[in-house]
Amino acid sequence: MSGRAKFGLGQVVRHRKFPFRGVIYDVDPIFSSSEEWYQSIPLDQRPLKDQPFYHLLAQNSEGWYEAYVSEQNLLIDEDPDPIEHPSVSDLFDRSGSAYEIKADLRH
Repeated sequence: MSGRAKFGLGQVVRHRKFPFRGVIYDVDPIFSSSEEWYQSIPLDQRPLKDQPFYHLLAQNSEGWYEAYVSEQNLLIDEDPDPIEHPSVSDLFDRSGSAYEIKADLRH
Protein backbone atom coordinates (compact mmCIF):
# COMPACT_ATOMS: atom_id res chain seq x y z
CA MET A 1 0.00 0.00 0.00
CA SER A 2 2.95 2.36 0.38
CA GLY A 3 3.67 4.85 -2.33
CA ARG A 4 3.26 8.52 -2.97
CA ALA A 5 1.26 10.56 -0.50
CA LYS A 6 -2.26 11.34 -1.66
CA PHE A 7 -2.41 14.60 0.32
CA GLY A 8 0.10 17.44 0.56
CA LEU A 9 1.41 20.03 2.98
CA GLY A 10 -1.11 22.78 3.60
CA GLN A 11 -4.06 20.70 2.47
CA VAL A 12 -7.15 20.72 4.69
CA VAL A 13 -8.49 17.24 5.43
CA ARG A 14 -11.03 15.62 7.69
CA HIS A 15 -11.06 12.27 9.43
CA ARG A 16 -13.18 9.59 7.78
CA LYS A 17 -14.58 8.25 11.09
CA PHE A 18 -14.12 10.91 13.75
CA PRO A 19 -15.42 14.50 13.79
CA PHE A 20 -12.26 16.54 13.30
CA ARG A 21 -10.46 18.37 10.53
CA GLY A 22 -7.02 19.88 10.17
CA VAL A 23 -4.26 21.18 7.96
CA ILE A 24 -1.34 18.89 7.07
CA TYR A 25 2.06 20.13 8.24
CA ASP A 26 4.18 17.01 7.73
CA VAL A 27 3.99 13.60 6.04
CA ASP A 28 5.69 10.31 6.93
CA PRO A 29 5.88 7.89 3.98
CA ILE A 30 5.10 5.01 6.39
CA PHE A 31 4.15 4.81 10.06
CA SER A 32 6.82 6.51 12.19
CA SER A 33 5.33 6.88 15.65
CA SER A 34 5.88 4.64 18.67
CA GLU A 35 4.80 1.02 18.83
CA GLU A 36 3.06 1.87 22.12
CA TRP A 37 0.93 4.51 20.32
CA TYR A 38 0.12 2.04 17.53
CA GLN A 39 -0.87 -0.73 19.94
CA SER A 40 -3.15 1.68 21.84
CA ILE A 41 -5.45 1.84 18.80
CA PRO A 42 -8.26 -0.75 19.07
CA LEU A 43 -7.46 -3.69 16.80
CA ASP A 44 -10.64 -3.26 14.73
CA GLN A 45 -9.64 0.37 13.99
CA ARG A 46 -5.86 -0.07 13.68
CA PRO A 47 -4.60 1.11 10.26
CA LEU A 48 -1.91 -0.61 8.25
CA LYS A 49 1.59 0.79 8.90
CA ASP A 50 2.72 0.60 5.27
CA GLN A 51 1.03 3.78 4.07
CA PRO A 52 1.58 7.53 4.45
CA PHE A 53 0.77 9.03 7.86
CA TYR A 54 0.01 12.73 8.23
CA HIS A 55 0.74 15.21 11.01
CA LEU A 56 -2.20 17.60 11.36
CA LEU A 57 -2.89 20.82 13.19
CA ALA A 58 -6.36 19.62 14.05
CA GLN A 59 -9.56 20.94 15.57
CA ASN A 60 -12.96 19.66 16.59
CA SER A 61 -15.92 21.14 18.44
CA GLU A 62 -14.02 20.92 21.73
CA GLY A 63 -10.77 22.59 20.74
CA TRP A 64 -7.52 22.14 18.88
CA TYR A 65 -4.65 19.66 19.07
CA GLU A 66 -2.13 17.79 16.90
CA ALA A 67 -3.14 14.51 15.26
CA TYR A 68 -1.27 11.70 13.51
CA VAL A 69 -3.54 10.01 10.97
CA SER A 70 -3.18 7.28 8.36
CA GLU A 71 -3.98 8.09 4.76
CA GLN A 72 -6.81 5.54 4.71
CA ASN A 73 -8.62 7.58 7.37
CA LEU A 74 -8.47 10.98 5.66
CA LEU A 75 -10.73 12.74 3.18
CA ILE A 76 -10.41 16.10 1.45
CA ASP A 77 -12.27 18.72 3.49
CA GLU A 78 -14.43 21.13 1.50
CA ASP A 79 -15.38 23.33 4.50
CA PRO A 80 -14.29 26.90 3.68
CA ASP A 81 -13.93 27.88 7.35
CA PRO A 82 -10.32 28.40 8.46
CA ILE A 83 -8.50 26.00 10.75
CA GLU A 84 -8.32 27.80 14.11
CA HIS A 85 -5.29 25.97 15.54
CA PRO A 86 -2.94 28.62 17.01
CA SER A 87 0.15 27.11 15.32
CA VAL A 88 -1.27 27.56 11.81
CA SER A 89 0.07 31.10 11.57
CA ASP A 90 3.55 29.90 12.63
CA LEU A 91 3.80 27.50 9.68
CA PHE A 92 1.48 28.79 6.98
CA ASP A 93 0.40 31.84 5.07
CA ARG A 94 -3.26 31.73 4.11
CA SER A 95 -4.66 32.94 0.83
CA GLY A 96 -8.40 32.37 0.54
CA SER A 97 -8.94 28.74 1.52
CA ALA A 98 -5.36 27.67 0.67
CA TYR A 99 -2.54 27.22 3.17
CA GLU A 100 1.00 27.71 1.88
CA ILE A 101 4.11 26.83 3.89
CA LYS A 102 5.85 30.07 4.85
CA ALA A 103 8.67 30.84 2.43
CA ASP A 104 11.35 30.83 5.14
CA LEU A 105 10.34 27.28 6.18
CA ARG A 106 10.55 25.68 2.74
CA HIS A 107 13.50 23.49 1.90
